[in-house]
Amino acid sequence: MTRIVYETVESFAIAFAQIAANKLRSALTALGVIIGIVAVTLMGTAILGIDAGVEQSLSGFGDDVVYVTKWPWKDTSDWWNFRNRRDINVEHAQPINDWIADHPQSPLKLAVPAANWGASVMRGEYRVNNIRIVGSTADLGRIVRSDMKEGRFFSDIENRSARNVVVVGFDVADALFPNVSPIGKEIRIRNQLYNVVGVAARQGSFLGLFSWDSQVIMPLAAFGRSFPVRYADPEIRVQIDLERAEEARDEIRGIMRRMRGLSPEKKDDFEINSQQVIREQLDPVKRGIAIGGLFITGLALFVGAIGIMNITYVSVKERTKEIGTRKALGARRRTILLQFLIEAVSICVLGGMGGLAMAWGLSAIVSVLMPSFPLVFSIGLVLLGLGVSVFTGIFSGFAPAWQASKLDPVVALRYE
Repeated sequence: MTRIVYETVESFAIAFAQIAANKLRSALTALGVIIGIVAVTLMGTAILGIDAGVEQSLSGFGDDVVYVTKWPWKDTSDWWNFRNRRDINVEHAQPINDWIADHPQSPLKLAVPAANWGASVMRGEYRVNNIRIVGSTADLGRIVRSDMKEGRFFSDIENRSARNVVVVGFDVADALFPNVSPIGKEIRIRNQLYNVVGVAARQGSFLGLFSWDSQVIMPLAAFGRSFPVRYADPEIRVQIDLERAEEARDEIRGIMRRMRGLSPEKKDDFEINSQQVIREQLDPVKRGIAIGGLFITGLALFVGAIGIMNITYVSVKERTKEIGTRKALGARRRTILLQFLIEAVSICVLGGMGGLAMAWGLSAIVSVLMPSFPLVFSIGLVLLGLGVSVFTGIFSGFAPAWQASKLDPVVALRYE
């Protein structure tokens, strides 16, 4: 065991001495490995970032909430069929809640109506455009996954009396009330003044495409004074027992079909959407990134492995007499094999470390330029990069190292 340890340490010393003596050649040889590691690391960073962004963004939907809507969140190929469906009526929420009250063992917990519209929000000289205005009931505060930064959610009394009160998103509050608390202040939406009673904590955006912080929530009746509820993408949000999700969907489907008077032979004229739909739609994107990244990685590592194999063969030829001398002095075949194999692996590992450093730098730059797009650079990716580097070194260095270990010492000593 002591001999093996000594041989390994000596092989590392020889390998790093050779790399130091041929810095440019070693760097150019490792270039393919560097490109491959950068590709595989950035691919992993992007996929992990998408997963993290999706989980963070979907938390705003509520993990245990399904959405009864007119339109599906996927498969809009049959657009005319979906367009001709009857609108969802926000009043459908009450019969669902009545069902829940009559069936305490039901997997359904709470139904909340909601309507959405885009509008500008103003306060004096300040103005923000393309803000999502949400009209709902006080129960919405019970199912959303958002804390309050300041103030409170509007009450059931305020909802029933259709008071002009609102809860504003973090970005809306920051834009309209710089350096001052919005609580108790008024904002203007479509010539109506609304009193701010709460500010939602920052939630972030959905992969940079939709911001949960750019919305204003108000009582549904107050919403109806300024916006046509029927055309405001009405929906019913239903909180369910996640452990009985399929049963919950079946119950919602049965209740909705009865309310809408659908006979057994007719298809549903509504959709029951959930977070899983969004995840499924992002799977092809992640697969595309993975396929592209693996292709580039494989090509770069193959070229790099060929280069390292070629240089290792050259190194064996250049040091043939040295190999003969070492064998004549008693060096075993495994010692020679280990020496050149470690040299090839060392070049790959140094290239892998360079690739990881480059990938980390590129990820940091992207994070600065596109802060809304999540990137996750994990220890798992570092270990993957180093593992791929070691495998590439073993794959590319074994053949020339094996050839070196088989040299006849007499022939090697006569080599010029």
